[in-house]
Amino acid sequence: MKNLSAQNISFTDFKLNGFQSLEEWRPFLFIPFFLMFILSISANSTLIYLIVSQKSLHSPMYVLIGLLSVVDFILPLLFVPNMLLSLLFNWNGISLTGCLIQMFGLHFFGAFHSTLLLWMAIDRYFAICKPLYYNKYMEISNFLKFIIVPVIRNAVLVISVVALAGKLSFCVTNIIDHCFCEHMALVLLACGDISINNLVGLLTAFLIPTADCILVTASYAVIFASVFRSGKAHRKAINTCITHLIVMSVTLTLALTAFLSYRIKNNFSPNSIVFVSTMYILFPSCFNPIVYGVRTKEIRQTFLKFINNVKVLPLSKETTDVTLNRTQ
Repeated sequence: MKNLSAQNISFTDFKLNGFQSLEEWRPFLFIPFFLMFILSISANSTLIYLIVSQKSLHSPMYVLIGLLSVVDFILPLLFVPNMLLSLLFNWNGISLTGCLIQMFGLHFFGAFHSTLLLWMAIDRYFAICKPLYYNKYMEISNFLKFIIVPVIRNAVLVISVVALAGKLSFCVTNIIDHCFCEHMALVLLACGDISINNLVGLLTAFLIPTADCILVTASYAVIFASVFRSGKAHRKAINTCITHLIVMSVTLTLALTAFLSYRIKNNFSPNSIVFVSTMYILFPSCFNPIVYGVRTKEIRQTFLKFINNVKVLPLSKETTDVTLNRTQ
């Protein structure tokens, strides 16, 4: 009867206790995560502003980069402020509803991030391998055909993951050993069978980021073959594609490591799992603006012009004031 009554109790409020074993050293994590958060927000907001404000950057490729920056801007906002407050002031409470909303936001925008990389690879494929068909297939009406299927896939899988998690009863404890509501970190606190949750979570991991990564790699393989056959005509595309693949591979490795660490026996400490889970979201948010901003010639030149204009404006005002004083 004691076990039965315990199972009837389901927690509706939780505490996010990521890195709790670090004890007095835990607040010091505020500094690196805060710096990464500021870098992500400032770099992505700058890139979004440049792409929106400059008509020369309104081509499909730069619009996709802008959308990627929007996703990279939103993802840290979903969990980093709460994580920083938890690290510094130990404010770590969250309701089950808030936890599920955060889980949905992180997984949905994370899936959209992966799909954007696939769309960018498709854009580069038509631009380099099929330039005569680029305008035809990259028109909004035609490009929507490439968008609708991945978006439906992402929405169905993410909603399934969150809905199944929301139906569980949580009677083990209300302490989540994580900095945000990661799917398996919450599900492992449930009483009863979680095999369906585990299966759907694995399917989501392999049908979205893994499948997208395979398709992106295949498209870039075709691009590389086309570039090498054509000589030096598109050789500059190699650098961007290789950097893109490196960042995507690192992100996918971190994501799959985090997903599988909850499902297979391993020697990872809880702190290591939390760190890897946090980095697969923060890492691309910090470095994508560098990869697609600094390394893209047109965006880099636009940014330098913007900086020069900002410097010239105060100087012009000061010169005007001096001229007026001399006239008087």
